[in-house]
Order: sequence, then structure tokens, then C-alpha cells
Amino acid sequence: MPSAKILAEKQERIAKLAEEMKDAQSFVFVASRGLTVAQDTVMRKELRDNGVKFEVIKNTTLKRVFETLEIDGVSDLFEGPTAVAYADSVTAPAKILAKYAKEYEPLEIKGGVIAGKAASIDEIMTLASIPDVETLYSQVVYGLLFPFTKLAMLVKAVAEKKEEEEGAPAAAAEEAPAEAPAEAPAAEEPVAVAAEAPAAEETPAE
Repeated sequence: MPSAKILAEKQERIAKLAEEMKDAQSFVFVASRGLTVAQDTVMRKELRDNGVKFEVIKNTTLKRVFETLEIDGVSDLFEGPTAVAYADSVTAPAKILAKYAKEYEPLEIKGGVIAGKAASIDEIMTLASIPDVETLYSQVVYGLLFPFTKLAMLVKAVAEKKEEEEGAPAAAAEEAPAEAPAEAPAAEEPVAVAAEAPAAEETPAE
């Protein structure tokens, strides 16, 4: 039977974890046995850089922590080696671990917690597919501006077409070859007037 000191240390550990996790917006539980040191290092760095805490915790301790947090429906997930990722961000733990679960075969998502409710693997994967806040913001802004952008493009296209149409006749006139001057009418040849032969003198009648 554990000594009073050991029990006190466990209670302290549970209370400390519950205090750290109470404000987390999401949790993802994974089995990570089999990852290489290099894989684990790369994954943990990305989690840390995105404000996600990641720990391997004993199942009995996890059960007690989530009992303290009054979150039901997760006890069955705590079988075998379990690591938990949690953060103030709703999507970050799911997005990062879903990515590495595809890259690293030994990494397996068990389930999680979203906004205080137990979540299945499918729900975690769906959460992982949601764009981050910055992407969503960009999409919303683009959606609001799109009608005005489209209108501006349409106005510009109409103006350009009008300019082309107005400039076409002038351009055609400039490019058309100059008409050859009309040929001067050929000078009429002088009509030869036959000189009248002088009338023959009448021979006097004998």
C-alpha cells in the first residue's frame, strides 16, 4: 500500500495537472509508442511553437485529472501508453497531431475533448480540417470584398472594351492606304479637220 507521502505526491500531481488543464479548449489523446527520437523531437517542437503542451501521463493519473475537471466519457481512452496534447487553441492540437499521424505510422489518435465534451477520432479529424483563425479571417474578408472586387473588374473591362471600340475606326483610318488620285481624263485628240480642197476652177466652156 502506498505510503502517505506517495499518496500526497500523487494528489499534488493531479491537482497541478488539473489546474494547468482547466482552461484548455481542446485535448487530443494519442498513442505514440514507436516514434523515433528524431520524429518525437520534430513533433514536439512544432507543438511547442504553437503553444500546445504535450505530455505522456499515466492512465490512472489522467483518469483522476479528468474526474477533477468533471469531463466524462474519456476514461476508456486511457488504455496503453497515452500522451495528451492540450492548448488554449481549439484547433492547434488536432491539426498538428493529425498531420503527424499521417506522416508517422506509430502515432495513433485515440480521441479527445472539445470544449469540455468527449470527442471521437472522427470529430478530432474533422476539427483538424478546419482552417486556422487567420485563414478563416482572410476567407471572411475576401468574401465581403469579392462583390466589390468583381464589380471593379467588370467596370474596368467595360471601359477597356469601350476604348477599343472607339479607337478602332481611327486606327483603321490611319492604316488604310491612301486612295490613288483619280486619273486625269485623257486629253482628247484633236479631231483632224480635213482641209477643204480648193474648188477646181471651172474650165471655161469653149
